[in-house]
Amino acid sequence: MSQQRLQRERLLHHAADVLEVAGRLGRVMLTASGGGATHERMGPVDRIERSGLALRLAGVAHDADIDTTGLGAVILDRSSRMKDKVLPRLDFHGKDGGVRFSLVGLDGLEPFDAGIAGLRGMAAEAAEPVEPAARAEVAEGDPGAIPFEVARCAGVPVTIELRRDGLRQAWSGSVEAVKPAMGFINVMQPDFHLHLRAGAVGRWRLRADRAGLDGVELLAENARGELIGLAVRGPAAVLARRD
Repeated sequence: MSQQRLQRERLLHHAADVLEVAGRLGRVMLTASGGGATHERMGPVDRIERSGLALRLAGVAHDADIDTTGLGAVILDRSSRMKDKVLPRLDFHGKDGGVRFSLVGLDGLEPFDAGIAGLRGMAAEAAEPVEPAARAEVAEGDPGAIPFEVARCAGVPVTIELRRDGLRQAWSGSVEAVKPAMGFINVMQPDFHLHLRAGAVGRWRLRADRAGLDGVELLAENARGELIGLAVRGPAAVLARRD
């Protein structure tokens, strides 16, 4: 087996079958991006519930619903490193070729490889270089930070959710800090990170939260008024007073 194949390979199995091994990979990060928002949940997957090609990844550190019907290739990539530690990942591509989301092994290569044993690869894939995006400074008063700062100041739990084609991932809890850095508004919790690019949000659209009579939902819009897939839910008495 070549070094290239060891580093990066396309798996033979359907995305739904690959996701079923997520509970055997140790601590994983499910990371998904859309519209300038990157939503990450981190920790072991406690439960996997499957119905046909739809799966739910659940537990203390995970809350994701995934419809795999629109997914294509699954690429196993062992090339990423943090210092001396390999951070292997599974990239789940849409049928258009773009990466919809990734599962990153936070415990390193050994438990990850043990967990995917039996999911063998096929053709080696050449890793494409990724050009770093230009980073703008987070301007004072950037509207993207408003609901997170409001929730932090009020000390009330909220739900932060990202939705994109075939994926819904959420985190619920109290926001401890909102940190602008490296061109992003960052909410950092032990089992959750949100990285929201500066200027990605033009305004928040307010609507009643159908899950609760006293709750509201804020939907992030870009400068063109288009929804970017990021939502914040919480008590109306807090979030509806965001201005």
